Amino acid sequence: MKRALVSVSDKNNLVPFVKKLVEHDFEIVSTGGTKKYLDEAGIKTISVEEVTHFPEILDGRVKTLNPYIHGGLLARRELPEHMETLKEQNITPIDLVCVNLYPFKQTIENPEVTLENAIENIDIGGPSMLRSAAKNYRNVVVVVDANDYEGLEKELDENGEISLETRFKLSAKTFRHTAAYDALIADYLSKQVGENNPEKLTLTYDLISSMRYGENSHQKAWFYEDAMPKAYSITQAKQLNGKKLSFNNIRDADAAIRAVREFDAPTVVALKHMNPCGIGQADNIELAWDRAYEADSISIFGGVIALNRKVDLATAEKMHKLFLEIIIAPEFDADALEVLSKKKNLRLLQLDFTKKDEDVRDETVSIMGGLLRQEQDVIDEDPKNWEVVTENAPSDSQLETLLFAWKAVKHTKSNAIVVANDERTLGIGAGQPNRIDSTKIAIKHAGDSLNDKAVLASDAFFPMDDCVQYAAEHGIKAIVQPGGSIRDKDSIAMANKYGVAMVFTGVRHFRH
Repeated sequence: MKRALVSVSDKNNLVPFVKKLVEHDFEIVSTGGTKKYLDEAGIKTISVEEVTHFPEILDGRVKTLNPYIHGGLLARRELPEHMETLKEQNITPIDLVCVNLYPFKQTIENPEVTLENAIENIDIGGPSMLRSAAKNYRNVVVVVDANDYEGLEKELDENGEISLETRFKLSAKTFRHTAAYDALIADYLSKQVGENNPEKLTLTYDLISSMRYGENSHQKAWFYEDAMPKAYSITQAKQLNGKKLSFNNIRDADAAIRAVREFDAPTVVALKHMNPCGIGQADNIELAWDRAYEADSISIFGGVIALNRKVDLATAEKMHKLFLEIIIAPEFDADALEVLSKKKNLRLLQLDFTKKDEDVRDETVSIMGGLLRQEQDVIDEDPKNWEVVTENAPSDSQLETLLFAWKAVKHTKSNAIVVANDERTLGIGAGQPNRIDSTKIAIKHAGDSLNDKAVLASDAFFPMDDCVQYAAEHGIKAIVQPGGSIRDKDSIAMANKYGVAMVFTGVRHFRH
């Protein structure tokens, strides 16, 4: 007879699979709760203690770490000396291992978890058996995923055995599985000891889906989520309508929810190609939509919309008139959802906005041959910490508008300039190689909307005074910028010349 060792925490669909193994002449070795479960299902099993001739000890920490187990897993059947050793030591070969691991991830997902409990849920024997079986895949079938049961059952019925090709694939999958498991443990323990600069960066992600294509149609792409995903993320959004999200959709949607979380008042962010094209705020979401639309009624075409309040019918009817790619909101009224769902391709995403202020993880950016990692740019923006550097100080109302513009420019690609009033963005200049061109674009776009309430925000300092001069000559009354240029005094003097109030934040918001 062939021998299978079965020890799982996830018992979904286990009984039919093990019955199939028995049908194909496998005897079943099992442990603890799995053995009891299979015995109760009428499947005859052999206890691990019967195989190892040694009792389970140390509260279950040691039960399968034994030569009678690992010898049976690692012996190469094609080597006579290996088989002779098994015979001499009375070790029975093990032909299949079905193991999944202690629920470490589920344990640490509990915010009340103790370090002691987390440690106790680090599996040792399971990964050891899996690695032994996966290493010896030519002789041993290794199973870590219940989703593979059905295919293995079918292969046994059709061929009477599991092919070498399948064994090899399962081996590779097993090493991915144990690597991901160890990565979670390494990350958790590194945080426990306060290690923020690890010499080895171990990251693990779970595949959500393969994509039709990437940024362009000739590029393959895949969508993964963090193994410990945050609630306020596109990976956790519930899609209520529309086509499958594309690569570019996901990136734009991510940029949109990063931007909209900055604002507490009812706010609508319209975003296109990773840049906001219009941001509106008001006392209600319908008026906020009106203002975001008015900010750039051309660029919003084909855009991504993020709203930080429930979408009502009136707002939905206005959005329905446009071609939009995605609408993201915490909720949709039933009648609003009915209206928007009439467009079968419009992607509607529901996201838990109550989690927008949850702790965030570091972000990574790929480069050829490596990656960069940094903290997210989520510092608290408080005008009380800003420095007035000009003869004229901004009024309280101007400070509120400057804060609005400052939050908007933070999410605009550098070099970034945002012109805004107290209701909406008026003009946005993004991604230009020099700051004066971004300034000209933003002010040109603002056009006739410029009035005595208009302010300007710059994501980084002005290298020269030309931006201040151009802004002042076109009606800007207040400016917020980080400061820090060796020529700050020139910009300050220019602001004073035109009576413009200017504040330094001391913080730069580059976004590349």
